[in-house]
Amino acid sequence: MTAPRSDTPVPRTLARKLHEIRSDYPMGSRILGRLLLGLVLLWASSVLIFCGIEALPGDFATTYLGQAATPQAVANIRAELGLDQPMLTRYLAWAGGILHGDFGTSWASGQVIADQLWHRLGNSMLLAGCAAVIAVPLAVSLGLLAVLYRDRWPDKLINLVSLAAVSLPEFFVAYLLILWLVVQHPVAAFPATVYDSMSIWEKLHTIALPVATLVLVVIAHMMRMTRAAILSLLSSAYMETATLKGLGALRIIVRHALPNALAPIINVVALNLAYLIVGVVVVEVVFVYPGMGQYMVDAVTVRDLPVVQGCGLVFAGIYILLNMAADILSIFVNPRLRHPR
Repeated sequence: MTAPRSDTPVPRTLARKLHEIRSDYPMGSRILGRLLLGLVLLWASSVLIFCGIEALPGDFATTYLGQAATPQAVANIRAELGLDQPMLTRYLAWAGGILHGDFGTSWASGQVIADQLWHRLGNSMLLAGCAAVIAVPLAVSLGLLAVLYRDRWPDKLINLVSLAAVSLPEFFVAYLLILWLVVQHPVAAFPATVYDSMSIWEKLHTIALPVATLVLVVIAHMMRMTRAAILSLLSSAYMETATLKGLGALRIIVRHALPNALAPIINVVALNLAYLIVGVVVVEVVFVYPGMGQYMVDAVTVRDLPVVQGCGLVFAGIYILLNMAADILSIFVNPRLRHPR
């Protein structure tokens, strides 16, 4: 006996709905997945940053008051700053304030952290942006040149120089530039630091050495990955067909190989751009540059935890954002990801 049919439709499960959305909008679902993953990673980063800084030895109250401080004075400072509360309570208060754009107040200076963060971030972005404008096109061009003259002296010279540049840490490159271009062979009078009253051209002149350091550090990795990505495509069947048709080597590389190698190149460029912003700490300290890195190092010295946490979260957010942008751009430039079967 057949069960009577009901006029009420059977409710679909959430998994089935999500599957239909992915089928109807494959590209949109992939982008949405990257965005959700970025938010989860940012939350996880905030937890790791907060817990990691809390686990560091030492105490701000003791550092601030000195070794001669009485236990009662230390306890009063800790109570005033909320350090006597449970860690979960302090994390929720900190995370809730960040959701409203409030990073708190510096324990050492009493300044609003958000104002200092955006000001310092602008200086770091100027430094990283100038380095990126020089490094990215130069690295891609050198990678194309190395492929065009592969196994000949230009390719060998580029690989040798890039390998040497990768092997040197950024602080060593910075001190070498200072030794050669400032001490031994001064080519220009470089100011000691950047001031707000400077014009944009004066600032660009001031950051010439830090920018040169960052360019030398990141250009080698991008160049080698560009070369490797294009060389892996030159052995493909359609590349052999283009060669048999009599097309020139430069046209084959630029018109046919480079567009298909954009996805891995975009990923490695995004990683190096993230490094230019997140990894400027050492360079800013060497050149006494008033950016995010110098701000965080100064805060670590005096155990100013809200500043360190705020800088760490901003660095993590920038790194996640750039990697997420690279993933989304890779979807756009790869037809197999835009139109999956």
